[in-house]
Amino acid sequence: MSPSLMTGTDPGPFRLRRDTRELPQAVAALAGALPVRSLAAVLAAANRTAVRKGATTAFGSMSPKPADWYCFEQGDNDTLDWYPQGITGSSEAGRKDAQVFAVSWYWKPDGKAAERGVRVSFLSTATRKYRHVLLVEPVRGADYKAINIHAGGMAWYGDLLYVADTGRGIRVFDTRHIYEVQGDDDKIGKRGGAYHAFGYRYVMPQVDAWSGTGSARFSFAAVDRSASPHLLVSGEYVDPAQEPGTTGRVARWELDAGAGLEAGPDGLVPAAHAFTLPAAKIQGALSRQGRWYLSQAASSVKNGSLLVVADGQPAQVRKFPIGPEDLTCWNEKDQLWSLTEFRGRRVLFGVPF
Repeated sequence: MSPSLMTGTDPGPFRLRRDTRELPQAVAALAGALPVRSLAAVLAAANRTAVRKGATTAFGSMSPKPADWYCFEQGDNDTLDWYPQGITGSSEAGRKDAQVFAVSWYWKPDGKAAERGVRVSFLSTATRKYRHVLLVEPVRGADYKAINIHAGGMAWYGDLLYVADTGRGIRVFDTRHIYEVQGDDDKIGKRGGAYHAFGYRYVMPQVDAWSGTGSARFSFAAVDRSASPHLLVSGEYVDPAQEPGTTGRVARWELDAGAGLEAGPDGLVPAAHAFTLPAAKIQGALSRQGRWYLSQAASSVKNGSLLVVADGQPAQVRKFPIGPEDLTCWNEKDQLWSLTEFRGRRVLFGVPF
């Protein structure tokens, strides 16, 4: 089916309610028990190296190739246990230092294995070095546990990472709250007086949460910094085989320049806008300067598509790599960035708008 128009729809189902539970107290307890490390320190201790413009089969029949791209190390490219999904960057966050990308991976092991949650790779384009940080949910007793979500998309605004949690809403993490642990085994949390993170050196605990109060799903995320005020974008992935005749929706919430999402007097953040997507199987969405950019999946062997939708116009279709996922913007380079998920074909890539 050819892409159709993108049309406005009722934003009512897209309401967010702050749901911090006991997160502030739990994070404070961890802060008193573990050494905090800045993102700069984590990147300085990065233990993996990306290859810029390395060989990849992810582009398939895409022509011309992307303007720029970074390939993961072989172990990350080939693993059957972790799958990259979300992408965001420091440009989207509004940071003025060298560009840093953040990529979320969810645990989907080859065979039966205990849940290991979600990790985020921070990659410095200045050095090509990257490091995995384990996202964790803090619990009572200065402890934490793994997070079992798909993490299909991320947005970065200021110091905060907004991570899509499909059926619940949005989980929030803070790049000022990264902690170093010493455990080097397969344990998680505080065990025997020491902290463990499945062998990872750094953990980033959840600091806040926004729960959806309507029928919306949260499959991907991005930030539109071209709007005033800035907007948080989220939307729904729909598989037409499971939900025939539907395409999914996207919504946008206004962001406070100093605090990000902020609830009104009723404790809710209503969406400022909502739209019906022009096609199904959308994996990422970004609005910028009056246009929508949508990444559409095809299959593990077929090129995906980039749909570009201007107001009131049918979508223009461009060829995208195999297995495209979430979207982000590198504003200073005027580039749209995404990543691919399939084993042996995992790459971060950028194309001109």
